[in-house]
Amino acid sequence: MSLIHTLARLEAVESGRAQPLAMVRHRHLAARPLVFVPLTTAGEAGAPLGALVGSDRERPRLLVVPQPRDRDLRFAFLADLAEEVLPYVDSFAEDTEPAEQSKTDPETGKRVKVEVELCADAPQLIVPSRAGVDFVRLLGRSMRFRRTAEQDPDTPYPAPARVPLLGRWLTHFAERARVPGSTLIAAMTELLARHWATGQSSLEDQHLGALLAWIDPPGGDAGAEAARRAETARDAGGQLLCPPAGPATDPAFDNKLLAPAIERYDRARTALAAADDGPSADHRLAELTAAEREIGALVESRTRPTWDAVWHGLDLLNDLPEGERAAERWTRDRWSYTGHRDRVLAGEPPQPRRDDAVTAANKLAARETAQARLEAQEALDDPLVMAARRLSGEAFAGEVTEVVMAYSESKRPSPRPLVTLRTDDGPHLAERAKVYRSLAGKPQSAQFVGYDEEGGVVLRIMDKMGRGKEPDEGSVPEKGDQVTWTLFEHAPRGGPSLPEPEDTPWTHGGPPGTGAEAPDPVTSEDTL
Repeated sequence: MSLIHTLARLEAVESGRAQPLAMVRHRHLAARPLVFVPLTTAGEAGAPLGALVGSDRERPRLLVVPQPRDRDLRFAFLADLAEEVLPYVDSFAEDTEPAEQSKTDPETGKRVKVEVELCADAPQLIVPSRAGVDFVRLLGRSMRFRRTAEQDPDTPYPAPARVPLLGRWLTHFAERARVPGSTLIAAMTELLARHWATGQSSLEDQHLGALLAWIDPPGGDAGAEAARRAETARDAGGQLLCPPAGPATDPAFDNKLLAPAIERYDRARTALAAADDGPSADHRLAELTAAEREIGALVESRTRPTWDAVWHGLDLLNDLPEGERAAERWTRDRWSYTGHRDRVLAGEPPQPRRDDAVTAANKLAARETAQARLEAQEALDDPLVMAARRLSGEAFAGEVTEVVMAYSESKRPSPRPLVTLRTDDGPHLAERAKVYRSLAGKPQSAQFVGYDEEGGVVLRIMDKMGRGKEPDEGSVPEKGDQVTWTLFEHAPRGGPSLPEPEDTPWTHGGPPGTGAEAPDPVTSEDTL
């Protein structure tokens, strides 16, 4: 936690309102996101109880599993979920635009540019909290290896037709959630906590109602008191006024309302199965229908407040201007969506249960690079974030006091002007350290030369000045300019590429043909 973050939390405690941690929105928000508020059975994390899902704020679709232990009812829930999610995901697949991508030429081994299709937009799944992302990952794992009756007529308990496909997409969303800066799937609590600091702990920020109570307290109340009511206030029946932000349920709800309702449903279903004549069956069918509706009403009563809270959070975030470089990260999400779309259309098998050594190492390296890139881009987009980097000695800003033209010692001298900067910051500058500034959206590098007699920082500009003997106009700071330099790279790159799986030694997943694990169609771990 940075010093500015700590100060913001202290100010939130003193003022009773959440304090901004950013001046811009550092995450892209889609114009038409799909909100998913799941609810699970207590003690059985993989057993869904119900959900609210949809992209229409006023008309969400309620999905309910009246008896979570019934396999057929769970499959019906997953089939209904697929009917809601897959058309939304597929609606972005047809609208494409031309784009260039680097690929290796199989004949020459060189990297060449090829023109490919890139989806013009991508789906975005919003869940209430990080626990919702974990539930999406669990659902995807339990569904993507399922066999349908068309794929295998002899399979026991065949899944509905589109359930395995939904599992593959949910797995892709969950994997993408591990990439820093990605918003293909996003948890509302994490989005809000990135942009506001509250006067409570990070663990308490995982309660969406309490987090919103600090950011936008109802009636102008103090954040601490509003958050306490959101977490603990109950009605006359002992039920929470602000239920947990899914997928967990409150024990009082489970014991007093849900368990008796499911018991009535079980009795009604047993009675219907034992009915002998038509009038008796009709009466018992009506009782079963009433029991189903009662459970549906209970599930909606727990999920609807969270549904409204998620949309309220989206309103608050959309009031912030989007950061300049958030669009670049969304483009990477579009590439990810397009790539998975192509793999599905090509008939490739589902994602394996465990990655091979090379794939896992590549994923880790890509995520480390994405984290460094995200931290750099957020600082460049937001003066408040840059201030935290300046306080930590990773950047410095000041006024240019002197510019002296100099040239390199080579056969063809190139401009290497010396710029002196007066700053009150304390950057951690080592001898000949490289520093960077943003010039027309691209990083310009300079080398630290030393300090002048008055303590000014002397830098030698190294690039981005054109090819002529004189620097291009605007490429060198002028006396009186306010300039910010960073000690971190603006576009960090990953390390060297790893060998192909077939070339991996046995110590890292080889020999060839045995390192990668084939997809497992059915295992006990992949069964709800």
